[in-house]
Amino acid sequence: MSVAKSVAGVRRAARESVSGLPREFWWLWTSTLVNRLGAFVATFMALYLTLDQGYSASYAGLVASLHGLGGVVSSLVAGVMTDRLGRRPTLLIAQSSTAASVALLGFMRDPVSIAAVAFLVGMASNASRPAVQAMMADIVRPEDRVRAFSLNYWAINLGFAISSAGAGFVAQYSYLAGFLGEAAMTLACAVLVFLKLPESRPEATSERTSVRGKAGSDTGTDRTDIGLGDVLRDGRFMSVVTLSFVVALIFQQGFVGLPVAMGAAGFSSVDYGTAVAVNGVLIVVLQIPVTRFIQHRDPRRLLILSSVLAGYGFGLTAFAGSSLAFYTLTVCVWTLAEIINAPTQTGLVVRLSPVHGRGRYQGMYTMSWSVAGLVAPLMSGLIIDRFGAEWLWGACAVLGTVAGLGYWLLMRGLSDEPEEELEKELEKEEVVGAAGAGPVVRDVVPVAESADRLE
Repeated sequence: MSVAKSVAGVRRAARESVSGLPREFWWLWTSTLVNRLGAFVATFMALYLTLDQGYSASYAGLVASLHGLGGVVSSLVAGVMTDRLGRRPTLLIAQSSTAASVALLGFMRDPVSIAAVAFLVGMASNASRPAVQAMMADIVRPEDRVRAFSLNYWAINLGFAISSAGAGFVAQYSYLAGFLGEAAMTLACAVLVFLKLPESRPEATSERTSVRGKAGSDTGTDRTDIGLGDVLRDGRFMSVVTLSFVVALIFQQGFVGLPVAMGAAGFSSVDYGTAVAVNGVLIVVLQIPVTRFIQHRDPRRLLILSSVLAGYGFGLTAFAGSSLAFYTLTVCVWTLAEIINAPTQTGLVVRLSPVHGRGRYQGMYTMSWSVAGLVAPLMSGLIIDRFGAEWLWGACAVLGTVAGLGYWLLMRGLSDEPEEELEKELEKEEVVGAAGAGPVVRDVVPVAESADRLE
């Protein structure tokens, strides 16, 4: 009887986790899954350059940094495109360009050509992120957003878990096949977006809203007139972006520092693929139940906990030696930090983002990860070459401590109310999506009110 009750409880929890979300969300979720099933470049670039092409760890770090630099450039550009052109056109441009550039990268052999095309891949592949996040916030009800972001993150890692293990075996025989496979899957995503996803951008309005000034005075502001300057002047949000960069710098080591360190320790691409695939598997297994547990918890404590856990999870790698099992154990530790951090951080970003500036705000947030993608490879390559991998893992522990302290200082003014309760207090309007998308819920949020909600 107890077993039957447990099974029934699991079924009920699973049903509650996926119910009530709009059809458009599930097409977006499917495109995310398909895209991540083809992920190869980001995971195996370092091994491809060092083991297959014979370049040094420093050169591999340089190429990965150029890949990250492309993402930095495209984050802000794609954010503006998301607000001006729309979510759907931005997705189509980004995914089509990614497919073409990834295929081209597989044929490059000259070091300068590899570096140049890697930069283009970074630009193209990162450009879809602001559009995806903005579209998801557009089409999902405020009270369901944390759950929706968790499900999307779950799809990312389900695809990653499958592709990491499979791509490790592909890489043993042909890296080119991996590049072409990713290009094909990304092109399939572009087709899916074209066929199934309508535009979700809120319609422009000249309505003026009252924005509370520093001295308590009210000033009229066009709520659609949100530029990058407004984002940069949002002090609380930019502090979150800075801390996000520090945490991202730690997590990036799982894909730039860890493969190089394992390769230097004598492990093969299959060994690394197996170890890092545990990251995706654990997220697939634990992301939804952990999100159900943490979604009503204090985000201050969650962000502090996840930062420290990430730092010391990577710090433990210094003691792994020649044990693949120990490397896998460290992956488990920092994966738990990732599971906690992802929905909490994303919920906070949405909470700080005004509706008609979602693309720019998401672009700025995405840029924190892109800058980390630029800095992390240089950091790992230089530290490993000059001092050894142990110093890299020690630096991760320090960064995790710094990020945890930063979140503690920043979040002292955060309201104790759960996010969904704050969002429910906002005025909402029903609008009809373009191209027969059906009714979707969108908030009416003053330009600066999102920042005020955390003060």
